Amino acid sequence: MTVYRRPEARFWRCPAPPTGPQAFHRGLPGYQPTPLVDVPKLAVELGVGRVLVKDESSRLGLPAFKVLGASWGIRQALVDPDGPQTLDGLRAHVSGRGIRLTTATDGNHGRAVAHFARLLGISATVFVPAAVGQPAVDAIAGEGAQVVRVDGSYDEACRLAAAADGILVQDTAWDGYEEIPTAIVDGYSTLFREIDVSPSLVVVPMGVGSLAQAAVRHYRSTPGAVSLLGVEPTHAPCVLSSLDAGRLVSIDTSATVMAGLNCGTASSTAFPDLLAGLDSAVAVRDEDAAQAVSDLKALGVNAGPCGAATLAGVRAARPVLDIPFDGTIVLISTEGRHA
Repeated sequence: MTVYRRPEARFWRCPAPPTGPQAFHRGLPGYQPTPLVDVPKLAVELGVGRVLVKDESSRLGLPAFKVLGASWGIRQALVDPDGPQTLDGLRAHVSGRGIRLTTATDGNHGRAVAHFARLLGISATVFVPAAVGQPAVDAIAGEGAQVVRVDGSYDEACRLAAAADGILVQDTAWDGYEEIPTAIVDGYSTLFREIDVSPSLVVVPMGVGSLAQAAVRHYRSTPGAVSLLGVEPTHAPCVLSSLDAGRLVSIDTSATVMAGLNCGTASSTAFPDLLAGLDSAVAVRDEDAAQAVSDLKALGVNAGPCGAATLAGVRAARPVLDIPFDGTIVLISTEGRHA
């Protein structure tokens, strides 16, 4: 497989993400850092000192990392910076105001928005593209949200969500809609601040590129030259296509087992940071992601296809990645199975 490489991106520097999101998350009921699982067998396979999996299969009551961004994005959308900083304070602030949130999703983001809306006692409408499976739809509906099936792609679902009545809480940006997606990326920074090792390589799944942007903003604002590998499906390589073109482009996508990464256009606010600070990227096949799910399960790690894509990606890219033999690889497993 072709691997995008730009080694000099490791030395690009940017300001550090704000610390407010982590303080906010620490105050939420049930918060605790998700585990870094040491997997020695993968270290032997990949020829490095350690492989650690950041296991996001249980995060604030949900089976994926997305609630980190959704919760902070919703908080920023509802109150000014000096407003309530706790869940109880937010509940009191929105009580009786008839607020409705809207969003589009390939699965986990929509469930996270619906979940946090339920905790706040407000309404949510979630637009879901045709390719999303019924279990994901049922999980969103189970949070009390109104679910609207869209006969089209994720990009079309985003257009409909943006046109609907309510406050849009979307995890991708476009011209004229940047503030809330930026807040969502800031929310993801908590995940990387929890990683208490010095990695040689961090591997991140890419849909619209927002989580990868959070990785870039974290590691390019600190000393060192950590390598960052972004991974996406061969059926939906929107970030890779844009990186290769050197500009933001939209592509047609097709169904993939990595449903949460099935996006045709990268986030407009994420892409400049990815172009500047992401030093490698690769697209992986469905069958390789499925094999990675199985392999991680056998090693005691609960990873869904989007999360396991990181293992598939580092396997595909390993021959051209200059990782020291005693280095540490961190795989970001963004979801559990059945998420």
